Amino acid sequence: MGKLTRERGLILAGFVLILAYPWGVSAVGQPFLIGLGTRILVMGLAAASLDLIVGFGGMVSFGHAAFFGIGGYAVGILAFHAHEDTAFLGLIPGTNQALVAWPAAFVLGGLAALAIGALSLRTAGVHFIMITLAFAQMLFFLFVSLKTYGGDDGLSFRPRNLLPGLDTRDETSFYYVVAALLIGFLVLARRLLDARFGMVLRGVRENERRLAALGIPPYGIKLAAFALSGAVAGLAGALMANQVRFVSPELLHWTKSGDLLIMVILGGLGTLYGSVLGAAVLILLETVLAAWTEHWMIVLGPILVALILFARGGLWGVLAGTRRS
Repeated sequence: MGKLTRERGLILAGFVLILAYPWGVSAVGQPFLIGLGTRILVMGLAAASLDLIVGFGGMVSFGHAAFFGIGGYAVGILAFHAHEDTAFLGLIPGTNQALVAWPAAFVLGGLAALAIGALSLRTAGVHFIMITLAFAQMLFFLFVSLKTYGGDDGLSFRPRNLLPGLDTRDETSFYYVVAALLIGFLVLARRLLDARFGMVLRGVRENERRLAALGIPPYGIKLAAFALSGAVAGLAGALMANQVRFVSPELLHWTKSGDLLIMVILGGLGTLYGSVLGAAVLILLETVLAAWTEHWMIVLGPILVALILFARGGLWGVLAGTRRS
């Protein structure tokens, strides 16, 4: 079996597994695991958005949680004002409608990434990593200071955002909504990466100077990719807020950015689909080890080191027999 055919088979198997998961866990009498599956898909979406800039553009951001958290707070704040029957800043009315709140999270995540990227992308290497981290931590402390929205304690809301014709309170229904958004992003992102935009983005990763010499300004491409990545992370944050019906500054903490980077590296840089696999493996390892011992982090560390050392191309590369694109 050729590598391309093998990879396509793996992608198809992954999609089938995603779609059949709720039925499977219900069939074995474990329907509570549907929530775990939803969490994996949400984090997979956030990790895939990060892989778009790290794996394909070579832009290692350590502040991606900022956009994830902004998306979550967009939903939480709108729900808060809907409950209080007030308006945000006296201008924007609250709402529990997903068709309003989720696009708002997407747009706000993208605008924040556009603003941060406009400054951060003037640097490179370690400086870029540190400036994205600095911006994320600034936003983290900003939300800690917002006592109206719970401050450090966070903000809870009920019910989940409403979708016409669907009961989002039902775990299975909400799972399939998240699955549809994840699969939709993966398909669209793959088409985008196979187009001219994706080829130029890979050129940015390989050699920016050569790209500029060819008459293609790399800054605009990098900024567009960074903004798109932030927008999708914002949507993922909105979905996570809906799953747990709670938001807190922890969504923006640098450790969340670290988790996303680990998922991308574990799954395979520049594979896109591997990010979802990395999210699944990391979350499942955390869940199993935490049930086994309270010192699960001590066990998780060596396992992750071993996986990264012996699967240099990531888990996706091992399974699909491919290298970074």
